[in-house]
Amino acid sequence: MNPRSAILLGASGLVGGCLLPLLAASPAYAAVTLLTRRPLGLEGGKMREVIVDLDRPESFRDHVRVDDVFCCLGTTIKKAGSQVAFRKVDLEAPVAVARAARERGAEQFVIVTAVGADPKSSVFYSRVKGEVEARLSELDFPRGLKILRPSMILGARAERRPAERFFMAMMGATRAGFVGPLARYRAIEATALARAMLQAASQNAGPGVHAYEGERLFAMAA
Repeated sequence: MNPRSAILLGASGLVGGCLLPLLAASPAYAAVTLLTRRPLGLEGGKMREVIVDLDRPESFRDHVRVDDVFCCLGTTIKKAGSQVAFRKVDLEAPVAVARAARERGAEQFVIVTAVGADPKSSVFYSRVKGEVEARLSELDFPRGLKILRPSMILGARAERRPAERFFMAMMGATRAGFVGPLARYRAIEATALARAMLQAASQNAGPGVHAYEGERLFAMAA
């Protein structure tokens, strides 16, 4: 198989930062473009940084002619500042890049959303995650839309979120009890989630939506 090209959204985040070295080391990819709002100092080898404004599609349209798109974008209401700003990061930006990339021949889109994602949810966070899944599913990627739905993601973040230390410790300590149907709520390390993203991309599952959560997600990460 000829080496492929990819875009990575969210390289400065927890999961994106774990996926970056995997893409750099993977022989499956000859070129990886990092779409970022600010310089990250990560350019080199097969990696290329492109500074973009994700609110303005014209700033990235010429840089999305790739085979695969990996999306690790995500924020919180507190960090975003409002629900409107949250939607821009978690919904509007991924859809805008996906649409532009699909128009230029991208074959698959791999994204991290969240367990419980549902466009009809009464919970704002879950509803937005469900909405982005629904919008992306309309784009008909030939190798599919690959959706990974983790529960809590464990790892060292650049900033600590309120009460996060407590919940991360609790979820990490109780993971063994989340089996069977409860596995979808088991915490997962960011490094394992990144491995699962790369593994999902390697599978030519065909068009349509392919969702990974619970035991299926952990099997992908193994």
